[in-house]
Amino acid sequence: MDVNLLKEMVDYGIIGLLGFMSFLTVWFWIERLLYFRSIDLKTFTCKQELEIALTNHTSILSTFGSNAPYIGLLGTVVAIIITFYTLGIDGDIDVKQIMTSLALALKATAMGLLVAIPAIFFYNHLVRKIEVMLTRWEIEHANKKV
Repeated sequence: MDVNLLKEMVDYGIIGLLGFMSFLTVWFWIERLLYFRSIDLKTFTCKQELEIALTNHTSILSTFGSNAPYIGLLGTVVAIIITFYTLGIDGDIDVKQIMTSLALALKATAMGLLVAIPAIFFYNHLVRKIEVMLTRWEIEHANKKV
């Protein structure tokens, strides 16, 4: 297999996947915020039904937040393997080429972290909003019973 093809697969495959995950992370966070603004707690008679409605799509954010660094690390490891493979084939040790290849390999890990950090922030932000809305629902229903 061609080494340049492998490098492009890492660049476009791993970085592309992480970019797509980043887009979806922002999309689902905004979607949930808009939903939270439009929701009327009084329309729910069952707490579990409300909880299901509120937590829809939040697991995607936590999944992206926890897995993006691993996907980035996979890209880095594959790029380092490609670098060592290229060195083995060429047999010519050019320090400049090695350092450039290793530096470029780390971009996948950096991208993974750039996806994971906001995803975990957005997830925690939504979880707190969900907790507040569930508590408000409980207070409203407790006041109705009194």
